[in-house]
Amino acid sequence: MGIFRRKDRGAAAVAEAEPELNPVVEEARALEADGRIFDGIDLLTRTNRGSGNVEIEREIIAMRHRAGAEMVEAGDQHPVHPEPADYDFRLEDKVPTVTPAELTPEILRAAILKYGCLKVTGVMDEATAKSLADDIDHAFEIRQRLSDAKEVDPTRIYEEFAPNEPYQVQYVERHWVALAGGVLAADSPKMFFEMVDSLEQAGVRDVVEGYLGERAAISAQKCTLRKADPSVKGGWHQDGKFLGDVRALNVWLSLSRCGDVAPSMDIVPVRIDEFVAAGVNEGDLHYQVTDETAAEAAGETGIVRPIFNPGDVLLFDEMFLHQTGSDPSMPNPRYAIESWFFGPSAFPEEYAPIAF
Repeated sequence: MGIFRRKDRGAAAVAEAEPELNPVVEEARALEADGRIFDGIDLLTRTNRGSGNVEIEREIIAMRHRAGAEMVEAGDQHPVHPEPADYDFRLEDKVPTVTPAELTPEILRAAILKYGCLKVTGVMDEATAKSLADDIDHAFEIRQRLSDAKEVDPTRIYEEFAPNEPYQVQYVERHWVALAGGVLAADSPKMFFEMVDSLEQAGVRDVVEGYLGERAAISAQKCTLRKADPSVKGGWHQDGKFLGDVRALNVWLSLSRCGDVAPSMDIVPVRIDEFVAAGVNEGDLHYQVTDETAAEAAGETGIVRPIFNPGDVLLFDEMFLHQTGSDPSMPNPRYAIESWFFGPSAFPEEYAPIAF
């Protein structure tokens, strides 16, 4: 898989570099050294629920990254998607919609093959979603202050993630994310923990793994905490156009009501198996699609702008045609977490993996 595939140093070496550790972190690293890295992650996760220990949250990202690197190194060469379920979907705004209790890999597969996506309501409780939205604002403020004063944030609400070699997160990647109104989730240990733990407790990890046919890894560069102002410009695209040959699933989590009072997404809720032609509008990126092409792809179904409540999720793969759905007249910004999950068998080489 190229120069990006190298296992990093073991847990024992890390412990030697940092002799004074939280006892739970020491225990987790001992489990890792014994070949039980996910048991170590589970131990840290259980311990941190309700406590918000910054040292543990920091270690969780680091350990998940080491696990992700090992997963990509090993790579399952024969993953398979599940057989699609025969399911009568409830349509909301022409979008197939289920509850977390209904969600299975087979139902997800059926929805993507027919509609290109699946909406899941109430994956995260509203209080947690709104708290994360507040934290995004806080992270923006801290990022700017730290950039100006070169300070260290003791709360870890913003702390730039440094992956192990040979992986790296480039300055330009963070710069583009910032310009688009975002923060990398891995750059906030607190929010990264809350996001992953909420998705796991809602059963999303099992569904993602069942759908991909292998345990998934998040990429540090493609998991973003987003604040979209009503003035933000959309741009039709299929992520596979620039992600390359991947095995992927996007978990788009709304943290605020959007679609009417805040920007949502404009989507084409039909299955598209090929890349549609890129557009020629002046100023567009090479992978962007014109409004006319998107409308043609939507056909009789038409383009849809769904309404999401805090904690709702939209699941889709790399072929899904969509854009940010905004209107300058909307009164509020939209808060969301955009997470791409990849099968390690086809993980993009330029990204840093973090095990889910």
